[in-house]
Amino acid sequence: MDKKIIYMDYAATTYTKEEVLKEMLPYFTEYYGNPSSIYSIARETKKAIDVARDRVSKALSCGTDEVYFTAGGSEADNWAIKGIAFAHANKGKHIITTKIEHHGLLHTCEWLEKNGFEVTYLDVNEEGFVDLDQLKRSIKDDTILVSVMFANNEIGTIQPIKEIGEICKERKIIFHTDAVQAVGHVEIDVKELNIDLLSLAGHKIYGPKGVGALYIRKGLKIDNLIHGGGQERARRAGTENVAGIVGLGKAIELATADIKKDSEKLSFLRDKLMSGIVEKIPYTKINGPKGEKRLPGNVNISFKFIEGEGILLSLDYEGICASSGSACTSGALDPSHVLLSIGLDHETAHGSLRLSLGDNTTEEEVEYVLEKLPPIIERLRSMSPLWYDFKKRGEK
Repeated sequence: MDKKIIYMDYAATTYTKEEVLKEMLPYFTEYYGNPSSIYSIARETKKAIDVARDRVSKALSCGTDEVYFTAGGSEADNWAIKGIAFAHANKGKHIITTKIEHHGLLHTCEWLEKNGFEVTYLDVNEEGFVDLDQLKRSIKDDTILVSVMFANNEIGTIQPIKEIGEICKERKIIFHTDAVQAVGHVEIDVKELNIDLLSLAGHKIYGPKGVGALYIRKGLKIDNLIHGGGQERARRAGTENVAGIVGLGKAIELATADIKKDSEKLSFLRDKLMSGIVEKIPYTKINGPKGEKRLPGNVNISFKFIEGEGILLSLDYEGICASSGSACTSGALDPSHVLLSIGLDHETAHGSLRLSLGDNTTEEEVEYVLEKLPPIIERLRSMSPLWYDFKKRGEK
């Protein structure tokens, strides 16, 4: 009998929905023409890209001429940060971001620091929120860009994006947000939120991997990241990934069709899972905020006296797919930079588990996890010297 598989790592990636794949398939085999050509099958691919661009623009409430397709979220982040940095270097070389950004953005900022730019990394509180007063204090005369992720991939914190956008607009500073985790879960109107640039990725919203998009406010000066041909209105060179773009367009249309209903379902399952874990397992800590300011499908909990790797391996044995943090760093031995930034010590951060829920998650699956996880934690603690010392001291 095949092992039962329960997938709870949707923040790392999602499956591609059948409706998405169905729309993609003809662009591999039937409409394979290069969109830059002028014959009929090429016109069909060009038309398909236009449809996808329209779908993305509707999801973000922006113009179709403000949407540019990329090879994913990391490229979109790189383009936004490097493109603005070099296009506005004559005005200033100071950039502001946070300590809990995705590594695709943090490593880009670190690279810029090696190339003559100054970066301020904002602190966050114990729930992962930036301090708006610290943001205001950090702005200098040569500040050209503020980049704050919309929602955190590890602890689910949804930042006060509108307020940040207002601060940037008032000070005439460009505002970028990495919305890879937020798209499809939070309603986004880039104009209302005063967002100048926004990054997103297809594989987080039941689309294909290897495709993303960058919203660039019309009229914004930005350098190109990839040079070559005149694709994407001469801003992003390279023959278009037509099938991927089609998939992204369909995926974002489906993901934003009924956000409120989908979020309510996931929030219910999230709260059931979090409260069940805390109730059944002592010495645990929920990481991140509660309620509406947390991504609906995000659960991140630390278990004292044990390490996350053992939890993941034990869950995998039970057919449960989970994570100890960002998918991009899950192979690293260092504790999550996000968890350290919210004040956790190394020991507690090492014992953390992220369970992220999605469209196929059921209440029965949540109950299965609540059945299997407590004995796993109990067994791992029984083998832990930290647990032994704790019990020996009689601490409570």
